[in-house]
Formats: sequence, structure tokens, C-alpha cells
Amino acid sequence: MKATAQPLTETTTVVEKSRFAVISDLFKARLTFLVLLTTLVGFYVGFRGPINWLLLLHTMLGTALVASGAAALNQLLERDLDAKMRRTEDRPLPSGRMQPSTVLVLGGICGGIGLIYLAVAVNLLTSLLGAITLVSYLFIYTPLKRVTTLNTIVGAVPGALPPLMGWAAARGEVSGGGWSLFAILFFWQLPHFLAIAWIYRDQYASAGFKMLPVVDPQGERTGRQAISHTLGLLPISLAPFIFHLAGPIYLVGAFVLGLVYLWFAIQFSRQLTIPRARQLFFTSILYLPLLLGLMVIDKIK
Repeated sequence: MKATAQPLTETTTVVEKSRFAVISDLFKARLTFLVLLTTLVGFYVGFRGPINWLLLLHTMLGTALVASGAAALNQLLERDLDAKMRRTEDRPLPSGRMQPSTVLVLGGICGGIGLIYLAVAVNLLTSLLGAITLVSYLFIYTPLKRVTTLNTIVGAVPGALPPLMGWAAARGEVSGGGWSLFAILFFWQLPHFLAIAWIYRDQYASAGFKMLPVVDPQGERTGRQAISHTLGLLPISLAPFIFHLAGPIYLVGAFVLGLVYLWFAIQFSRQLTIPRARQLFFTSILYLPLLLGLMVIDKIK
């Protein structure tokens, strides 16, 4: 009786999930929101003079389409691996709620239209950065996850490009201030993802992903890298002040936030436990919006 009850429960779950929830899962709504948030900050900080709201709207819409397309196509490429992990087995493809052909069409249309829209409504540079983000995420980072632990560093590149896209949309160029935003996002992601990978290392191992915590069971390298990347983020987070993008309030706030993030990374390295990893993860989740908020509030106009 117990052997047949479980499949019935899973089937009921699949049927009851709303279409909106399925689409939200397909387009990775939370990740796409983060992409849009960092794009928005890049645009706002980079724009000179009164904000061009129409240009901002075009930038956000085009970026949302590209990010949604990338999320859908990523799940298409990893559907068999997602089915092997509890944290991803309920996604639209492994759960059977959507078919691969449908996801291919939706993802391709969103990504393609997004890039064209950015080129026409914003500028070619922003569209080019979007294309680099899409291609590197799907065809470099995604396959590398099964090959080398360096995938995390490679994957941090497309993850850090959205604020640079916002900057390019606002100024029509890529300059030092924009690259400082890219660097902040790049370094922020590394301890953030190491914490996630430590929490789910058994699931990543069962799916065949070569994450650092999978090949580093004792956690010595994982702990060291969490500290080194957080330590590297600390001075880089001060760059917006150096580039005269933000003022002294941001400078002090960024320094304090960086010390807090570093402290939790150190605690994680000392006690390589899931609770410590969760603390580091939640600290990273709080760190980024607080830092970006300070940047917006204390923008030098």
C-alpha cells in the first residue's frame, strides 16, 4: 500500500500546481528578479542627469526577456540532471508539466526577441552584452558544471554582466564605473554559491555536477575560497566611491557590510556545517540589496 501511495501523491502535486507557478519556475522568477534589480541599479548609477524612464523601461523589458530565455533553455539542457536532485526535480521539465519542445520554443523566442529588442530600443552594446551573457551561461557555464570545479568562477561572469548591461544602456559605453559594478557582482556570487553547493553537495554529487564541495569533502578548499572571495569583495565594493559614483555614506556602509560578510565566511570555514552554510547564504542574500540600496541612496548626482 505504501509503495503505491507515494506516486499518487506526486501526481496530485503535479496536477495542482498553477500554470502561473509553472511559468514562474521555468523562467526562474527569483533569479530573473535579481538580474533585473542589478540591471536597474547599473542603469540608475550610470545615468547622467534626469532619468530617461522610457529608456529604462526598454532596458528592463529586453533584459527580462533575455534572462527568461536563458533560464528556460538552461533547464532544457539540464532536464535529465535536474530529475536526479530533490531541489530541482519539481521543475517543469523533470516533473512532466512541460514538454522539451515547448520549452525550446519559449526559451528561444524570449532570448531572441530580447536581444533584438535591446538592439533596437536601447543600443547595440547592451544587446551584445546580453548575447555574451546568454551564450556564456548556456554553452560554457552549463556544460562545465559536469567537467570542472572552475564552473563556479566561469558562471560568475554571466551572473555579473547585468549591471554592466544597465550601465551600457544608460551611457552607451563600458567604462571603469560599470566594470566596478561587474566586479562587485562577480565576487559576491562566489561565497554565495559555495554556501549553496555545500548545503546540497550530496545532491550535486548524485547528479554528476563537479562543484567544489563535491570534490572537497573535508571542506578545506571550500572554506578558504569562501574567505578569499569575500575578502576580495571588501575593497572592490569600495570602488563606486573611488569612481565618484557614490558618496561617504555608501563608503562606510559598504565597508561595514563587507566586514559582516567576511565574518560569516570565516565562521563557515571554521565550522563546515550546514547551519553555518545557511548563515553565510542568508548573509549574502541580505548583503547585496543593502549594498545596492546604499549605492542608489548615496549616488553622486
